[in-house]
Amino acid sequence: MIAVVDFGGGNLGSLISALERRAANFVVTADPDVVVASDAAILPGDGAFGATMAALRNGGLDDAVRATIAAGRPFLGICVGMQILYERSDEHCDHAGLGVFAGSISRFTRAPRVPHMGWNELEIVRDHPFVHGLANGAYAYFLHSYRADVGSDTLAATVHGERFAAIVARGNVMATQFHPEKSQATGAALLDNFIALARLGETQTA
Repeated sequence: MIAVVDFGGGNLGSLISALERRAANFVVTADPDVVVASDAAILPGDGAFGATMAALRNGGLDDAVRATIAAGRPFLGICVGMQILYERSDEHCDHAGLGVFAGSISRFTRAPRVPHMGWNELEIVRDHPFVHGLANGAYAYFLHSYRADVGSDTLAATVHGERFAAIVARGNVMATQFHPEKSQATGAALLDNFIALARLGETQTA
């Protein structure tokens, strides 16, 4: 079972539809106990970093996310759900994140326009089961004003005035700056890969 974390600010509709098309075994939940008991979790993102962290803390979901990650279960963060996995963000003052990935989230400084909205190519820089079968140069759909630098956890980068991390992963934790549920074939491949990892986890713990 995949827990889709509902903290009150995620972009759930398109993600739910994408998971339903894949016959994924999932539940949308705001209950921390359900998240912790699940075989995998997805944190969709839509909104500001600080507001997202506050909503997670208020619902006890920040600790549930930490517990899921610490247990080694597959975890996917999407858009702001990726950003809060970093140490900090300077979006509307300074905010602490979950610190899964090293580094900070900052606003574009050399982008031709902000927010970055639309389709951009992915440059695959490192292999991982999450990006299995994903072609270099595949397109994904972005909508954001803040970004993470390319680092050792980056699987794919994108250029929008400046080069930034588009897909990151460390062990069981995977994340995308773009919205896979809106990224057609590219997003379908990534969601299929994540669901396969979640099913593998179910088999191993059965």
